[in-house]
Parts: sequence; structure tokens; C-alpha cells
Amino acid sequence: MASYDFDLLTIGAGSGGVAGSRRAASYGARVGIIESARVGGTCVLRGCVPKKLLIYGVHLHDELEDAAGYGWSIGENTLDWAKLIEAKDRELDRLNGIYLGMLERAGVKVIEGRGRLIDAHTVAVGEQTYTSERIMIATGGWPVVPKIPGAEHAITSNEALDLKTLPHRIVIWGGGYIAVEFAGIFRAAGCDVHLVVRADRVLRGFDGEVRDHLTEAMKARGITIHAESTVARIEKTQGGLVAHLDSGIMIDCDQVMAATGRAPNTTGLGLAELGIETDAYGAIVVDEWSATTLPNIYAVGDVTNHLNLTPVAIGEARGLAETLYNNNPVHLDHATVPSAVFSQPPVATV
Repeated sequence: MASYDFDLLTIGAGSGGVAGSRRAASYGARVGIIESARVGGTCVLRGCVPKKLLIYGVHLHDELEDAAGYGWSIGENTLDWAKLIEAKDRELDRLNGIYLGMLERAGVKVIEGRGRLIDAHTVAVGEQTYTSERIMIATGGWPVVPKIPGAEHAITSNEALDLKTLPHRIVIWGGGYIAVEFAGIFRAAGCDVHLVVRADRVLRGFDGEVRDHLTEAMKARGITIHAESTVARIEKTQGGLVAHLDSGIMIDCDQVMAATGRAPNTTGLGLAELGIETDAYGAIVVDEWSATTLPNIYAVGDVTNHLNLTPVAIGEARGLAETLYNNNPVHLDHATVPSAVFSQPPVATV
């Protein structure tokens, strides 16, 4: 029988990778996990958690306004955006430490660096190579900015979560849940927000009445929505930026945030060299058991572009661990998965 360094080697220490690795280790598997950044992944470090912390922070503005209606007399108040970001960063540091502690207690070896597949059982991390009987790819997704003139001047949700100063004027390009959520955050924080939406309303693909209601609610909060439009180019000026829309409208602003979609994070993994099938968007093709087209290599979470939700990645990864290491075949049913949009007002669907 072949001798390997690990029974399971996971590439990517986000929610799915961590959950699957811990579950496999709990059944006695020798597990390693590779991560090129901090442990925690999109949800903990660049998505759900920091975004929700900002939403909690800016939502206090509404609470303070409502308080007057209940007889409260509250003096002058202002938001110190830099302090909010500092508090958010402290919480992310705490959570990163918790994740590292969970992996250590589970007996999972953390390997720092970017993993690249060499063959069906070997992963290179820098100059070092590691072998494993099975490999689980859980590298998630990454924001995509369309290639337009001046695209280098745009930020994505990654950078938006780390802005040290609050922009007075921001153009948010996109109409999906990320665009809608950040539009609400920046507007509640006091920014002049312009939302550029390709469709006629926000949240393409959601229920029509929900889309209508949320679109009108956002307008009522003072968000300017440019429907059936897109950003054609971004111009840098002495005073900031100018977003040129395809309609001919020009919007002066301090920031342009592109919330125009996310792509599976598969670049440089070595998939094509091993014949692992990917689709037109770069997502890894898997069957219902998370198996790729190469035996003993699996993929879970956003990198498969099924349902890009944290609980889905966790469910797929834990199901894989149950199947492989606990003689308990489990696979996730994607038919009725609940999700939420942290808009203002919030939206929930199944």
C-alpha cells in the first residue's frame, strides 16, 4: 500500500475546508490544510462576518432616529468610520485565532502557502511537496472586475471592507446581493450612493415583488439607482474619479466599487495539467459526492459554483468527510437551501 504524508490534504482554509478537515480528523484521518492567507476564508475574513459587523454598526443610525419617537432625547452623534473598521479588524483577528485553535485541537496540520497540484497525490507549496491519499479543493471564489478602461481604479468588496476613510460619494456597479448590501452600508454611513444596475431592478433572479419592494425602499433611503445601465469606463481626475455610464451619464465620485460577480478561485491550481474538468467559468465540475473527474480528488464550496453560500460549503465538506472516513455516505441536497440578503430591509428566500 502506498505511503502518503496525509490521508486527506485540503487546499483552502475557508469555511468548507476547515469544516471538512476537522470532521475527517475527528474520525482518525491524518489531515493537512493549505492556506496562502489567513485561516477563515471569504465568510470570516472578506464576506459575511465583516460585512454584517459594518451593517450592525451603521444600522444604529436608524435606531437613534427611531428613539425620538419613543421619547428619547439623544444629543449630537457622529460615526467614526475608522474606529468601526478598527473594531471590525479586532473581531476578525479574534476569529482567525479561534479557527487556528480549532484546527490545532483537531490535529490538523496547517501549511502556509499556495498549493498547486503536481499529480493525483502530490501538492506543491513553494519548494516543498506533500503527498496525500486524497485531496480536497476548497479554494472558494474571488471578485471579478470587468475589463473596461480605468478598471484598475475600481475596488471590490475585499477593499471596501478595509477602507480607512469613508468616501463622500461612491458608485457601486452591480445589482446583486453584494452590491445591494454595500449600497445600504455606505448610505446608512452617510455617503452619497449611486447604484448602477444592468437590469431594470436590483436582485436579478429573485421574486419580482421582492425586487420591486427593495428597489423602492433603497430609493426611499436616498440611494440613486441607474437602471439598465453599466459603467463603460472610469476616469481618474485631480478631484477623484468619474464613472462614465454607457448612457452618457457621468458621475463624480471618490470610489467606484465593482460588485459585478465572483469567479471560482482556480487559477494556478494545475487542474488542466491533470485533466480535471472545469466549466466555462473555471468552476470545478463535480458529481453529487463532490468527486472531480480525477479519482481521489474532490472539490467543495464556491470553487464548484453550485450555491455560493457558507453553509453549503460546510455541508458539502462535512458530507465528504462522513462518506470517506465514517462509512456514512452523505451528500448535500441543493434543492431547498435558504439564504438571506443583508439589504435594508433584509430579504430571505428558500
